Amino acid sequence: MKLSLQLKLGQHLAMTPQLQQAIKLLQLSNFDLHQEVVQMLESNPMLELEEAANEQEKEFSAQVTVSENWQDHYPSTWGGSSWHGEPFDFEAGSSEEDSLQDHLLWQLNLTPMSDRDRSIALAIIDAIDVNGMLSVDLDSILAGFDPESQVGPDEALAVLHRIQQFDPIGVGSRNLAECLLLQLDQITNPELERPTAHAKVLVKDHLELLASHDYSQLKRRTRLHEAELGESIRLIESLNPRPGAHISPATAGYVVPDVIVSRDAVSGAWRVDLNPDSAPRIRINQDYAALASRSGNGDDMSYLRSNLQEARWFLKSLQSRNETLMKVATKIVEHQQDFLENGEEAMKPLVLHDIAEAVDMHESTISRVTTQKYMHTPRGVFELKYFFSSHVSTASGGECSSTAIRAIIRKLVAEENASKPLSDSKITALLQQRGINVARRTIAKYRESLSIPPSNERKRLAPPATG
Repeated sequence: MKLSLQLKLGQHLAMTPQLQQAIKLLQLSNFDLHQEVVQMLESNPMLELEEAANEQEKEFSAQVTVSENWQDHYPSTWGGSSWHGEPFDFEAGSSEEDSLQDHLLWQLNLTPMSDRDRSIALAIIDAIDVNGMLSVDLDSILAGFDPESQVGPDEALAVLHRIQQFDPIGVGSRNLAECLLLQLDQITNPELERPTAHAKVLVKDHLELLASHDYSQLKRRTRLHEAELGESIRLIESLNPRPGAHISPATAGYVVPDVIVSRDAVSGAWRVDLNPDSAPRIRINQDYAALASRSGNGDDMSYLRSNLQEARWFLKSLQSRNETLMKVATKIVEHQQDFLENGEEAMKPLVLHDIAEAVDMHESTISRVTTQKYMHTPRGVFELKYFFSSHVSTASGGECSSTAIRAIIRKLVAEENASKPLSDSKITALLQQRGINVARRTIAKYRESLSIPPSNERKRLAPPATG
């Protein structure tokens, strides 16, 4: 075969390092972006943070002259007292919260108990989960003791009963029924004596019927009138099935919005701005940049120039990210103005293709921009993906957003008669009256996504009439 050289013209997309970096920054969340900026600041000497001047310090330094005594402005001592002369509470500044185990161990230390019983109590407390329930049975706890200690089931049960009297009431329960009964035993109000007795019977013997809201069977088996049954059920509903949950609440997660939506007070138009607290403020160090601009071909100069070029690429990628985020957020606000003014029921259908076509970008780019990016609006903080939803056809030939349908379902359920809750078929009929054609199975899917139980589980007995 004869070898030959051929020249061909063609086009192809090359993923340059600059393009890869821009795509990477585009899909990062606010937190991840800050981590990336910190890493770049540590590795590239050409970049530095823009230190915003403290206006209060400026004002203070302008007022204080060299001849003035600094003790007139600052306290002479900074010890165990605050500026106002009050003792400083160091514990108030601690953000660490006691766990449920810490709370129970504190009570155990105040309870007179033998060393043998205390070791059993420690094992039981260690087996209590965050909700206050005993996560394993007593036999498994006893299996962890040395057989020579001869710790018996009756002894472990006696210690468990003592722990179940600790705060919060119901802690250390082995099941839901025991948890509720422990709380009912603590009710001493004479006016609630009969409802409490009936509630104990319901919890002890008819908990499954109570969970399924089968009130007709409950009335037949307990022979209680509807008013008596309703009063006992409301008493049970006032109890806490997870008594330990409030001792060590879950840590709240805070979201820093990327963009802020507000309404202009004069024109009334909606405006979109980047959150100044979320965008990292970095710049090129002019002193190092001046060194890199000098003539020279040494290793030091090559190092400075390569880092200067990398810093410029990084700043350009950050600027491109902000510009793309602003374009997408602005188009979303333009499309969802009715939501901002009237709420979820006015949400319009929106897909990635609509925004991609409006800003002349690819759908994959829009998907990266809207992932883990948040928008602060007068109605709350939402992820950008929240504003995208599928649509359902209406009787007039239009479209209705699935988010709006969910909002309507939530409103209908909130306003329903608790003694005669709306079934999925009834909700379907009510939506058809509004011109929204949705199948019953679709209503069931939307209802489940809202964590709304079916109608038979939402049924409640009507409270007794007063007067």
